[in-house]
Amino acid sequence: MTRTVLHCKIHMASVTAAKHDYVGSITIDAELLDAVGLRVNDVVTVANCANGARFETYVFRGEPGSRVIELNGASAHLVSEGDRVIILHFAQMNDEEYASHRPRVALVNADNTIDRLLRYEPDVGHEPVRFPG
Repeated sequence: MTRTVLHCKIHMASVTAAKHDYVGSITIDAELLDAVGLRVNDVVTVANCANGARFETYVFRGEPGSRVIELNGASAHLVSEGDRVIILHFAQMNDEEYASHRPRVALVNADNTIDRLLRYEPDVGHEPVRFPG
């Protein structure tokens, strides 16, 4: 069995542009992509912390050092420039893969520079909850 689990995350990035008349995607500074392990065409979930919108799109690579977080096409209607967003990428993993996976997380400043890089630890080795009956 495989489960969908967090692969990586860019936390609290600032939207730099919302282009409605553009083929859909999210353009992300290449330095952020490389820091967390995202690739061009990866599907991501974007959560807008300003209005609660949550949507999927796919990744375009932005210029390194540009600090760009640009929503394009239909998803651009769900954000405004300056909104803070969380960009999540999920992967399918079996229990063995999950046990050794530590998602990469970039905590970013308001200018989309990296404040801190983290790794989340998997929750393995505990006893499962047993229900009576």
